[in-house]
Amino acid sequence: MIDIVEQINATHRKVGDQPVATGEGRSLLLRRTYDAPIEDVWNACTDPDRIGRWLAPIEGDLRLGGTYQLKGNAGGQILRCEEPRLVKVTWLLGEGMATEVEVRLAPAEDGGTVLELEHASPAEIVDELVRSYGPGGTIGIGVGWDLALLGLHLHLTGTEFDPATWEETPEAREFATRSCHAWGSAVQAAWGTGDEDLAAAVAFAMQHFAPDTGGDDNG
Repeated sequence: MIDIVEQINATHRKVGDQPVATGEGRSLLLRRTYDAPIEDVWNACTDPDRIGRWLAPIEGDLRLGGTYQLKGNAGGQILRCEEPRLVKVTWLLGEGMATEVEVRLAPAEDGGTVLELEHASPAEIVDELVRSYGPGGTIGIGVGWDLALLGLHLHLTGTEFDPATWEETPEAREFATRSCHAWGSAVQAAWGTGDEDLAAAVAFAMQHFAPDTGGDDNG
């Protein structure tokens, strides 16, 4: 069984302003420490076989300047690859806007590894979406990455699971519900979103990740 609260608290979440290739950007930053050496975490994040065991099957020309495609998910180009510290890719889902994902690794003092994942999108597009529809989509993207990094934790600790179906389990849905609220707090801290608008945005995100779960007892 997963300690849901412990896993939620294991990640630091921040909404920031990381630039993208086209200029100003808006970003989601996740930081957490894994109880594994940096070489193991790097391998889990870059080896095709291991990526498929915690995220999704991946194919493509997996080298600097090459392209990748995650099954049922995003694809793009590999922009930077600096073993064992940094990998950066473009992240394009279907016909959506081109975004950028950067993963940074650093040794932790206790022998583990600090992982930072930052997903940045063009500022003008994000700002327009938030003005038109509220920050629910932003919260949802953050929850998706929370689930991915929890999957990496399970993989690194030797837990066998199917990433294609795990998100439908009660544990994953409870985790996603709490993650929606955690990202809501990060959005409010960064953008000053009012309580009523924030509640609507969290509810919107939860409809995708945890449609059968109420949020009253997970604030």
